[in-house]
Amino acid sequence: MSEPANADIQALAKGGRTNFLGFLLRLAGTAPFLFIAGRLYGVEALGRYASALVVIELTSQLCALGQRRGLAQRLAEDERHPASVVADGVLLSLVMAAMAAALLFLFPAPMFPSGHYSDWDRLLPLAIIPNALTDIALAALAYRYDVGATVRARSIVEPWTMALAAIALLFVVPEGGLALSYILAKFAAAVVAFWPLIRSYGLPQRWSPHPGRLGKLALASSPLAGADLVEWGSRRLDLAILGIFASPTAVGVYYAAQQIASLPQKLKTSFEPVLGPVITKNLKDQNYSAIARQVCQVGFWIIAAQAGIALALGIPGEGVMGLVGPVFVGGTGALAFLLAAEVVAATAVVSEAALIYVKRMQNLWISLATIAVQAGLTVVFMLAVRAAPGWNLPYGLHFPEARVDAFQAAGCALALMLSLAMASLLKARLLAKFLGESINNWRWPLVWAAAPAVLIGWFATRFLPEWAELLFGVPAILAIYGWVIWHRGFGPEDRVLFRKNVGG
Repeated sequence: MSEPANADIQALAKGGRTNFLGFLLRLAGTAPFLFIAGRLYGVEALGRYASALVVIELTSQLCALGQRRGLAQRLAEDERHPASVVADGVLLSLVMAAMAAALLFLFPAPMFPSGHYSDWDRLLPLAIIPNALTDIALAALAYRYDVGATVRARSIVEPWTMALAAIALLFVVPEGGLALSYILAKFAAAVVAFWPLIRSYGLPQRWSPHPGRLGKLALASSPLAGADLVEWGSRRLDLAILGIFASPTAVGVYYAAQQIASLPQKLKTSFEPVLGPVITKNLKDQNYSAIARQVCQVGFWIIAAQAGIALALGIPGEGVMGLVGPVFVGGTGALAFLLAAEVVAATAVVSEAALIYVKRMQNLWISLATIAVQAGLTVVFMLAVRAAPGWNLPYGLHFPEARVDAFQAAGCALALMLSLAMASLLKARLLAKFLGESINNWRWPLVWAAAPAVLIGWFATRFLPEWAELLFGVPAILAIYGWVIWHRGFGPEDRVLFRKNVGG
Protein backbone atom coordinates (compact mmCIF):
# COMPACT_ATOMS: atom_id res chain seq x y z
CA MET A 1 0.00 0.00 0.00
CA SER A 2 1.38 3.46 -0.95
CA GLU A 3 2.12 6.07 1.68
CA PRO A 4 -0.91 8.31 0.81
CA ALA A 5 -3.26 5.33 0.79
CA ASN A 6 -1.72 4.15 4.06
CA ALA A 7 -2.33 7.58 5.61
CA ASP A 8 -5.94 7.60 4.40
CA ILE A 9 -6.64 4.15 5.84
CA GLN A 10 -4.93 5.19 9.08
CA ALA A 11 -7.18 8.24 9.39
CA LEU A 12 -10.32 6.21 8.64
CA ALA A 13 -9.29 3.44 11.03
CA LYS A 14 -8.57 5.91 13.83
CA GLY A 15 -12.01 7.44 13.30
CA GLY A 16 -13.56 3.97 13.33
CA ARG A 17 -11.95 3.01 16.63
CA THR A 18 -13.01 6.25 18.26
CA ASN A 19 -16.54 5.98 16.88
CA PHE A 20 -16.99 2.43 18.18
CA LEU A 21 -15.98 3.65 21.64
CA GLY A 22 -18.47 6.47 21.20
CA PHE A 23 -21.20 3.96 20.35
CA LEU A 24 -20.58 2.06 23.59
CA LEU A 25 -20.58 5.28 25.62
CA ARG A 26 -23.75 6.53 23.94
CA LEU A 27 -25.45 3.20 24.63
CA ALA A 28 -24.50 3.54 28.30
CA GLY A 29 -26.01 7.04 28.41
CA THR A 30 -29.13 6.52 26.28
CA ALA A 31 -30.37 3.39 28.06
CA PRO A 32 -30.83 5.17 31.44
CA PHE A 33 -32.73 8.03 29.80
CA LEU A 34 -35.15 5.67 28.06
CA PHE A 35 -35.63 3.76 31.33
CA ILE A 36 -36.35 7.02 33.22
CA ALA A 37 -38.63 8.43 30.50
CA GLY A 38 -40.59 5.21 30.03
CA ARG A 39 -40.96 4.14 33.64
CA LEU A 40 -41.13 7.45 35.53
CA TYR A 41 -42.65 9.91 33.06
CA GLY A 42 -44.89 7.37 31.30
CA VAL A 43 -45.38 6.18 27.75
CA GLU A 44 -47.90 8.91 26.81
CA ALA A 45 -45.58 11.71 27.97
CA LEU A 46 -42.78 10.07 25.99
CA GLY A 47 -45.04 9.91 22.94
CA ARG A 48 -45.86 13.65 23.09
CA TYR A 49 -42.17 14.42 23.62
CA ALA A 50 -41.26 12.26 20.60
CA SER A 51 -43.81 13.99 18.37
CA ALA A 52 -42.39 17.40 19.30
CA LEU A 53 -38.82 16.28 18.61
CA VAL A 54 -39.76 15.40 15.03
CA VAL A 55 -40.32 19.11 14.33
CA ILE A 56 -37.41 20.32 16.49
CA GLU A 57 -34.80 18.05 14.93
CA LEU A 58 -36.14 18.52 11.42
CA THR A 59 -35.79 22.29 11.85
CA SER A 60 -32.27 21.84 13.26
CA GLN A 61 -31.26 19.88 10.17
CA LEU A 62 -32.67 22.58 7.93
CA CYS A 63 -30.80 25.32 9.81
CA ALA A 64 -27.49 23.41 9.56
CA LEU A 65 -27.81 23.69 5.74
CA GLY A 66 -25.94 20.46 5.03
CA GLN A 67 -22.72 21.78 6.53
CA ARG A 68 -22.14 18.61 8.52
CA ARG A 69 -20.76 17.20 5.27
CA GLY A 70 -20.36 20.22 3.00
CA LEU A 71 -17.97 22.09 5.29
CA ALA A 72 -15.10 19.75 4.40
CA GLN A 73 -15.22 20.77 0.74
CA ARG A 74 -15.29 24.49 1.59
CA LEU A 75 -12.33 24.14 3.95
CA ALA A 76 -10.40 22.28 1.25
CA GLU A 77 -11.13 24.84 -1.49
CA ASP A 78 -11.47 28.23 0.25
CA GLU A 79 -8.18 30.14 0.45
CA ARG A 80 -9.22 32.25 3.43
CA HIS A 81 -8.22 31.46 7.00
CA PRO A 82 -10.04 28.26 8.06
CA ALA A 83 -11.55 29.98 11.09
CA SER A 84 -13.20 32.52 8.79
CA VAL A 85 -14.70 29.73 6.66
CA VAL A 86 -16.12 28.12 9.78
CA ALA A 87 -17.38 31.49 11.04
CA ASP A 88 -19.43 31.99 7.85
CA GLY A 89 -21.14 28.66 8.40
CA VAL A 90 -21.76 29.29 12.09
CA LEU A 91 -23.23 32.76 11.50
CA LEU A 92 -25.52 31.60 8.70
CA SER A 93 -26.90 28.73 10.78
CA LEU A 94 -27.19 30.92 13.88
CA VAL A 95 -29.40 33.43 12.06
CA MET A 96 -31.60 30.71 10.58
CA ALA A 97 -31.86 28.80 13.87
CA ALA A 98 -32.78 31.90 15.87
CA MET A 99 -35.55 32.80 13.41
CA ALA A 100 -36.89 29.23 13.39
CA ALA A 101 -36.83 28.99 17.19
CA ALA A 102 -38.74 32.25 17.57
CA LEU A 103 -41.34 31.14 15.01
CA LEU A 104 -41.97 27.78 16.71
CA PHE A 105 -42.14 29.41 20.13
CA LEU A 106 -44.84 31.80 18.90
CA PHE A 107 -46.70 29.07 16.99
CA PRO A 108 -46.13 25.75 18.81
CA ALA A 109 -49.01 23.85 17.15
CA PRO A 110 -46.78 21.94 14.65
CA MET A 111 -44.85 20.44 17.58
CA PHE A 112 -47.95 19.33 19.46
CA PRO A 113 -50.65 18.15 17.02
CA SER A 114 -52.72 16.82 19.93
CA GLY A 115 -52.88 20.34 21.43
CA HIS A 116 -51.62 19.15 24.84
CA TYR A 117 -48.42 20.79 26.07
CA SER A 118 -47.11 22.73 29.05
CA ASP A 119 -45.36 26.10 29.19
CA TRP A 120 -42.10 24.21 29.70
CA ASP A 121 -42.67 22.14 26.57
CA ARG A 122 -43.07 25.36 24.62
CA LEU A 123 -39.39 26.14 25.32
CA LEU A 124 -38.22 23.18 23.23
CA PRO A 125 -37.41 25.35 20.15
CA LEU A 126 -34.52 26.87 22.13
CA ALA A 127 -32.64 23.60 21.51
CA ILE A 128 -32.60 24.25 17.75
CA ILE A 129 -29.82 26.82 18.09
CA PRO A 130 -27.18 24.76 19.93
CA ASN A 131 -28.12 21.60 18.02
CA ALA A 132 -27.47 23.16 14.59
CA LEU A 133 -24.29 24.94 15.67
CA THR A 134 -22.86 21.82 17.34
CA ASP A 135 -23.12 19.93 14.03
CA ILE A 136 -21.01 22.60 12.31
CA ALA A 137 -18.40 22.72 15.07
CA LEU A 138 -18.00 18.95 15.08
CA ALA A 139 -17.76 18.83 11.27
CA ALA A 140 -14.95 21.41 11.37
CA LEU A 141 -13.08 19.36 14.00
CA ALA A 142 -13.61 16.13 12.05
CA TYR A 143 -12.00 17.82 9.02
CA ARG A 144 -8.83 17.85 11.12
CA TYR A 145 -9.49 14.23 12.16
CA ASP A 146 -10.56 15.20 15.68
CA VAL A 147 -13.33 12.62 16.09
CA GLY A 148 -12.84 12.56 19.85
CA ALA A 149 -14.77 15.84 20.11
CA THR A 150 -17.83 14.16 18.57
CA VAL A 151 -17.58 11.31 21.06
CA ARG A 152 -17.31 13.71 24.01
CA ALA A 153 -20.17 15.95 22.88
CA ARG A 154 -22.66 13.49 21.38
CA SER A 155 -21.85 10.23 23.18
CA ILE A 156 -20.92 11.34 26.70
CA VAL A 157 -22.10 14.83 27.59
CA GLU A 158 -25.40 14.90 25.67
CA PRO A 159 -26.97 11.56 26.72
CA TRP A 160 -25.73 11.70 30.31
CA THR A 161 -26.82 15.31 30.78
CA MET A 162 -30.25 14.33 29.47
CA ALA A 163 -30.52 11.30 31.78
CA LEU A 164 -29.31 13.08 34.94
CA ALA A 165 -31.40 16.19 34.25
CA ALA A 166 -34.51 14.03 33.68
CA ILE A 167 -34.04 12.47 37.12
CA ALA A 168 -33.46 15.81 38.87
CA LEU A 169 -36.30 17.63 37.11
CA LEU A 170 -38.78 14.86 37.90
CA PHE A 171 -38.83 16.20 41.48
CA VAL A 172 -38.88 19.89 40.48
CA VAL A 173 -40.97 20.32 37.32
CA PRO A 174 -42.30 16.86 36.38
CA GLU A 175 -44.54 18.29 33.66
CA GLY A 176 -41.53 19.78 31.85
CA GLY A 177 -38.74 17.40 32.82
CA LEU A 178 -38.31 15.73 29.43
CA ALA A 179 -38.31 19.01 27.48
CA LEU A 180 -35.93 20.82 29.83
CA SER A 181 -33.52 17.87 30.01
CA TYR A 182 -33.34 17.86 26.19
CA ILE A 183 -32.62 21.61 26.06
CA LEU A 184 -29.93 21.37 28.75
CA ALA A 185 -28.29 18.43 26.98
CA LYS A 186 -28.07 20.31 23.66
CA PHE A 187 -26.52 23.40 25.26
CA ALA A 188 -24.03 21.26 27.19
CA ALA A 189 -23.00 19.45 23.99
CA ALA A 190 -22.52 22.80 22.23
CA VAL A 191 -20.14 24.03 24.95
CA VAL A 192 -18.10 20.81 24.72
CA ALA A 193 -17.94 21.12 20.91
CA PHE A 194 -17.01 24.80 20.66
CA TRP A 195 -14.21 24.72 23.23
CA PRO A 196 -11.91 22.46 21.14
CA LEU A 197 -13.07 24.24 17.96
CA ILE A 198 -11.69 27.56 19.21
CA ARG A 199 -8.50 25.89 20.42
CA SER A 200 -7.98 24.16 17.06
CA TYR A 201 -8.97 26.92 14.62
CA GLY A 202 -8.57 30.04 16.71
CA LEU A 203 -10.67 33.13 16.15
CA PRO A 204 -11.52 34.41 12.63
CA GLN A 205 -8.89 36.69 11.13
CA ARG A 206 -9.80 39.74 9.06
CA TRP A 207 -13.35 38.43 8.88
CA SER A 208 -16.57 40.37 8.69
CA PRO A 209 -20.04 39.09 7.85
CA HIS A 210 -21.24 39.89 4.35
CA PRO A 211 -24.86 39.26 3.29
CA GLY A 212 -23.87 38.52 -0.31
CA ARG A 213 -21.28 35.93 0.70
CA LEU A 214 -23.67 34.29 3.16
CA GLY A 215 -26.40 34.24 0.51
CA LYS A 216 -24.11 32.48 -1.97
CA LEU A 217 -23.17 30.00 0.75
CA ALA A 218 -26.83 29.25 1.47
CA LEU A 219 -27.55 28.77 -2.25
CA ALA A 220 -24.54 26.50 -2.79
CA SER A 221 -25.44 24.43 0.27
CA SER A 222 -29.08 23.91 -0.68
CA PRO A 223 -28.71 20.62 -2.65
CA LEU A 224 -26.71 19.06 0.18
CA ALA A 225 -29.11 20.50 2.76
CA GLY A 226 -31.96 18.90 0.83
CA ALA A 227 -30.21 15.52 0.83
CA ASP A 228 -29.51 15.78 4.56
CA LEU A 229 -33.08 16.82 5.22
CA VAL A 230 -34.49 13.92 3.22
CA GLU A 231 -32.09 11.41 4.82
CA TRP A 232 -32.99 12.63 8.29
CA GLY A 233 -36.66 12.87 7.38
CA SER A 234 -36.70 9.21 6.41
CA ARG A 235 -35.87 8.44 10.06
CA ARG A 236 -38.69 10.62 11.38
CA LEU A 237 -41.37 10.40 8.70
CA ASP A 238 -42.44 7.04 10.09
CA LEU A 239 -42.89 8.59 13.53
CA ALA A 240 -44.95 11.46 12.11
CA ILE A 241 -47.24 9.17 10.08
CA LEU A 242 -47.61 6.79 13.03
CA GLY A 243 -48.74 9.77 15.12
CA ILE A 244 -51.57 10.35 12.63
CA PHE A 245 -52.78 6.73 12.52
CA ALA A 246 -52.02 5.49 16.04
CA SER A 247 -52.31 6.51 19.68
CA PRO A 248 -49.68 8.44 21.71
CA THR A 249 -48.89 5.13 23.43
CA ALA A 250 -47.94 3.55 20.10
CA VAL A 251 -45.80 6.59 19.24
CA GLY A 252 -44.03 6.33 22.60
CA VAL A 253 -43.33 2.62 22.11
CA TYR A 254 -42.03 3.20 18.58
CA TYR A 255 -39.87 6.11 19.71
CA ALA A 256 -38.21 3.89 22.32
CA ALA A 257 -37.50 1.24 19.67
CA GLN A 258 -36.20 3.94 17.34
CA GLN A 259 -33.83 5.32 19.97
CA ILE A 260 -32.36 1.87 20.63
CA ALA A 261 -32.01 1.15 16.90
CA SER A 262 -30.48 4.56 16.22
CA LEU A 263 -27.46 3.74 18.38
CA PRO A 264 -25.71 1.85 15.56
CA GLN A 265 -26.80 4.66 13.22
CA LYS A 266 -24.52 7.01 15.18
CA LEU A 267 -21.66 4.62 14.43
CA LYS A 268 -22.45 4.97 10.72
CA THR A 269 -23.04 8.69 10.43
CA SER A 270 -20.02 9.62 12.54
CA PHE A 271 -17.77 8.15 9.80
CA GLU A 272 -19.02 10.78 7.34
CA PRO A 273 -16.90 13.72 8.58
CA VAL A 274 -13.80 11.49 8.57
CA LEU A 275 -14.52 10.07 5.11
CA GLY A 276 -15.27 13.51 3.65
CA PRO A 277 -11.73 15.01 3.80
CA VAL A 278 -10.21 11.78 2.46
CA ILE A 279 -12.59 11.74 -0.51
CA THR A 280 -12.15 15.44 -1.33
CA LYS A 281 -8.38 14.99 -1.38
CA ASN A 282 -8.58 12.04 -3.79
CA LEU A 283 -11.10 13.86 -5.97
CA LYS A 284 -8.55 16.67 -6.41
CA ASP A 285 -6.03 14.06 -7.58
CA GLN A 286 -8.72 12.24 -9.65
CA ASN A 287 -7.75 9.05 -7.83
CA TYR A 288 -11.10 7.35 -8.33
CA SER A 289 -9.89 3.84 -7.58
CA ALA A 290 -8.76 4.99 -4.12
CA ILE A 291 -12.20 6.49 -3.46
CA ALA A 292 -13.87 3.21 -4.44
CA ARG A 293 -11.55 1.25 -2.13
CA GLN A 294 -12.20 3.62 0.78
CA VAL A 295 -15.98 3.58 0.31
CA CYS A 296 -16.02 -0.23 0.16
CA GLN A 297 -13.64 -0.52 3.10
CA VAL A 298 -15.58 1.79 5.40
CA GLY A 299 -18.88 0.35 4.19
CA PHE A 300 -17.84 -3.15 5.18
CA TRP A 301 -16.59 -1.98 8.59
CA ILE A 302 -19.93 -0.30 9.24
CA ILE A 303 -22.04 -3.25 8.04
CA ALA A 304 -19.96 -5.72 10.05
CA ALA A 305 -20.31 -3.68 13.24
CA GLN A 306 -23.99 -2.91 12.72
CA ALA A 307 -24.91 -6.50 11.91
CA GLY A 308 -23.34 -7.68 15.17
CA ILE A 309 -25.12 -4.96 17.14
CA ALA A 310 -28.43 -5.74 15.39
CA LEU A 311 -28.15 -9.42 16.31
CA ALA A 312 -27.19 -8.65 19.91
CA LEU A 313 -30.08 -6.21 20.43
CA GLY A 314 -32.65 -7.81 18.13
CA ILE A 315 -32.60 -11.49 19.13
CA PRO A 316 -33.31 -10.72 22.82
CA GLY A 317 -35.52 -7.82 21.66
CA GLU A 318 -38.34 -8.48 24.13
CA GLY A 319 -35.92 -8.25 27.05
CA VAL A 320 -34.28 -5.11 25.64
CA MET A 321 -37.62 -3.34 25.13
CA GLY A 322 -38.86 -4.63 28.49
CA LEU A 323 -36.11 -2.68 30.23
CA VAL A 324 -37.91 0.54 29.24
CA GLY A 325 -41.19 -0.81 30.62
CA PRO A 326 -43.62 -3.74 30.20
CA VAL A 327 -45.84 -1.82 27.75
CA PHE A 328 -42.84 -1.31 25.43
CA VAL A 329 -42.45 -5.05 24.72
CA GLY A 330 -45.02 -4.59 21.95
CA GLY A 331 -42.36 -2.70 19.99
CA THR A 332 -40.09 -5.75 19.60
CA GLY A 333 -41.10 -6.30 15.97
CA ALA A 334 -40.49 -2.65 15.16
CA LEU A 335 -37.07 -2.87 16.83
CA ALA A 336 -36.07 -5.85 14.68
CA PHE A 337 -36.99 -4.10 11.42
CA LEU A 338 -35.34 -0.83 12.51
CA LEU A 339 -32.08 -2.61 13.33
CA ALA A 340 -32.18 -4.35 9.94
CA ALA A 341 -32.84 -0.98 8.29
CA GLU A 342 -29.61 0.41 9.75
CA VAL A 343 -27.64 -2.49 8.25
CA VAL A 344 -29.07 -2.14 4.73
CA ALA A 345 -28.68 1.66 4.82
CA ALA A 346 -24.90 1.54 5.31
CA THR A 347 -24.14 1.27 1.57
CA ALA A 348 -26.29 4.33 0.83
CA VAL A 349 -24.51 6.37 3.50
CA VAL A 350 -20.95 5.62 2.39
CA SER A 351 -21.87 6.03 -1.30
CA GLU A 352 -23.50 9.36 -0.53
CA ALA A 353 -20.30 10.50 1.21
CA ALA A 354 -18.76 10.68 -2.29
CA LEU A 355 -21.88 11.50 -4.31
CA ILE A 356 -22.44 14.80 -2.48
CA TYR A 357 -19.24 16.10 -4.12
CA VAL A 358 -19.68 14.70 -7.64
CA LYS A 359 -23.40 14.02 -8.26
CA ARG A 360 -25.25 16.28 -5.85
CA MET A 361 -28.51 16.68 -7.74
CA GLN A 362 -28.78 13.03 -8.81
CA ASN A 363 -28.14 12.03 -5.20
CA LEU A 364 -30.86 14.42 -4.06
CA TRP A 365 -33.36 12.97 -6.54
CA ILE A 366 -32.66 9.44 -5.29
CA SER A 367 -33.14 10.66 -1.72
CA LEU A 368 -36.46 12.29 -2.64
CA ALA A 369 -37.59 9.09 -4.37
CA THR A 370 -36.60 7.11 -1.28
CA ILE A 371 -38.68 9.19 1.10
CA ALA A 372 -41.64 9.14 -1.33
CA VAL A 373 -41.52 5.34 -1.48
CA GLN A 374 -41.23 5.18 2.30
CA ALA A 375 -44.23 7.46 2.78
CA GLY A 376 -46.34 5.43 0.36
CA LEU A 377 -45.40 2.09 1.91
CA THR A 378 -45.95 3.40 5.44
CA VAL A 379 -49.47 4.63 4.67
CA VAL A 380 -50.33 1.36 2.89
CA PHE A 381 -49.11 -0.71 5.84
CA MET A 382 -50.95 1.52 8.33
CA LEU A 383 -54.24 1.20 6.46
CA ALA A 384 -53.79 -2.55 6.04
CA VAL A 385 -53.15 -3.13 9.74
CA ARG A 386 -56.05 -0.86 10.73
CA ALA A 387 -58.39 -2.90 8.50
CA ALA A 388 -56.98 -6.28 9.54
CA PRO A 389 -59.30 -6.92 12.56
CA GLY A 390 -62.24 -7.07 10.13
CA TRP A 391 -60.68 -9.58 7.77
CA ASN A 392 -62.07 -13.13 7.45
CA LEU A 393 -58.93 -15.20 7.92
CA PRO A 394 -58.82 -18.95 7.15
CA TYR A 395 -59.20 -21.63 9.83
CA GLY A 396 -61.27 -19.30 12.02
CA LEU A 397 -58.29 -17.10 12.85
CA HIS A 398 -58.80 -13.49 13.92
CA PHE A 399 -56.44 -10.53 13.94
CA PRO A 400 -56.19 -9.38 17.60
CA GLU A 401 -57.42 -5.81 17.84
CA ALA A 402 -55.25 -5.27 20.90
CA ARG A 403 -52.17 -5.79 18.71
CA VAL A 404 -53.03 -3.15 16.12
CA ASP A 405 -50.64 -0.55 17.59
CA ALA A 406 -47.77 -3.06 17.72
CA PHE A 407 -48.34 -4.15 14.11
CA GLN A 408 -48.61 -0.56 12.93
CA ALA A 409 -45.27 0.20 14.56
CA ALA A 410 -43.72 -2.84 12.87
CA GLY A 411 -45.23 -1.74 9.54
CA CYS A 412 -43.59 1.68 9.85
CA ALA A 413 -40.22 0.05 10.46
CA LEU A 414 -40.65 -2.39 7.56
CA ALA A 415 -41.42 0.50 5.18
CA LEU A 416 -38.24 2.25 6.30
CA MET A 417 -36.14 -0.89 5.79
CA LEU A 418 -37.44 -1.50 2.25
CA SER A 419 -37.01 2.11 1.14
CA LEU A 420 -33.45 2.33 2.52
CA ALA A 421 -32.53 -0.92 0.76
CA MET A 422 -33.69 0.67 -2.51
CA ALA A 423 -31.60 3.79 -1.80
CA SER A 424 -28.48 1.68 -1.16
CA LEU A 425 -28.81 -0.11 -4.49
CA LEU A 426 -29.41 3.06 -6.49
CA LYS A 427 -26.70 5.19 -4.86
CA ALA A 428 -24.08 2.43 -5.09
CA ARG A 429 -24.83 2.03 -8.82
CA LEU A 430 -24.65 5.79 -9.43
CA LEU A 431 -21.28 6.08 -7.68
CA ALA A 432 -19.91 2.99 -9.42
CA LYS A 433 -20.85 4.48 -12.80
CA PHE A 434 -19.05 7.75 -12.03
CA LEU A 435 -15.91 6.15 -10.60
CA GLY A 436 -15.73 3.31 -13.12
CA GLU A 437 -15.21 0.96 -10.18
CA SER A 438 -17.44 -1.57 -8.44
CA ILE A 439 -19.06 -0.49 -5.16
CA ASN A 440 -19.99 -3.48 -3.04
CA ASN A 441 -19.86 -3.60 0.76
CA TRP A 442 -21.26 -7.13 1.05
CA ARG A 443 -19.07 -10.13 1.98
CA TRP A 444 -20.26 -13.68 2.58
CA PRO A 445 -18.42 -14.02 5.93
CA LEU A 446 -21.18 -11.79 7.35
CA VAL A 447 -23.52 -14.79 6.96
CA TRP A 448 -20.95 -17.19 8.43
CA ALA A 449 -20.59 -14.93 11.48
CA ALA A 450 -24.34 -14.39 11.88
CA ALA A 451 -25.24 -18.11 11.85
CA PRO A 452 -23.58 -19.12 15.17
CA ALA A 453 -24.63 -15.81 16.73
CA VAL A 454 -28.28 -16.56 15.92
CA LEU A 455 -27.88 -20.05 17.40
CA ILE A 456 -26.41 -18.68 20.63
CA GLY A 457 -29.16 -16.05 20.79
CA TRP A 458 -31.89 -18.66 20.27
CA PHE A 459 -30.48 -20.76 23.10
CA ALA A 460 -30.31 -17.72 25.43
CA THR A 461 -33.89 -16.62 24.73
CA ARG A 462 -35.24 -20.17 24.99
CA PHE A 463 -33.49 -21.51 28.09
CA LEU A 464 -32.33 -18.51 30.17
CA PRO A 465 -34.41 -16.17 32.35
CA GLU A 466 -34.74 -12.65 31.00
CA TRP A 467 -32.09 -11.12 33.26
CA ALA A 468 -29.56 -13.81 32.28
CA GLU A 469 -30.58 -13.49 28.63
CA LEU A 470 -29.49 -9.84 28.70
CA LEU A 471 -26.55 -10.19 31.07
CA PHE A 472 -24.94 -13.21 29.40
CA GLY A 473 -26.77 -13.68 26.09
CA VAL A 474 -25.99 -10.28 24.57
CA PRO A 475 -22.20 -10.47 25.25
CA ALA A 476 -22.14 -14.09 24.03
CA ILE A 477 -23.81 -13.13 20.74
CA LEU A 478 -21.31 -10.30 20.21
CA ALA A 479 -18.37 -12.51 21.19
CA ILE A 480 -19.11 -15.39 18.80
CA TYR A 481 -20.02 -13.00 15.98
CA GLY A 482 -16.85 -10.96 16.53
CA TRP A 483 -14.63 -14.06 16.65
CA VAL A 484 -15.94 -15.44 13.34
CA ILE A 485 -15.92 -12.11 11.49
CA TRP A 486 -12.35 -11.47 12.66
CA HIS A 487 -11.02 -14.84 11.52
CA ARG A 488 -13.15 -15.36 8.38
CA GLY A 489 -14.18 -11.88 7.27
CA PHE A 490 -11.39 -9.43 8.09
CA GLY A 491 -8.34 -9.24 5.87
CA PRO A 492 -5.10 -7.33 6.61
CA GLU A 493 -6.58 -3.95 5.57
CA ASP A 494 -9.68 -4.53 7.72
CA ARG A 495 -7.59 -5.35 10.78
CA VAL A 496 -6.00 -1.92 10.51
CA LEU A 497 -9.17 -0.76 12.24
CA PHE A 498 -7.90 -2.33 15.46
CA ARG A 499 -4.24 -1.32 15.22
CA LYS A 500 -2.91 2.06 16.22
CA ASN A 501 0.36 1.58 14.32
CA VAL A 502 -0.85 1.04 10.76
CA GLY A 503 2.61 0.77 9.31
CA GLY A 504 3.68 -1.84 11.83
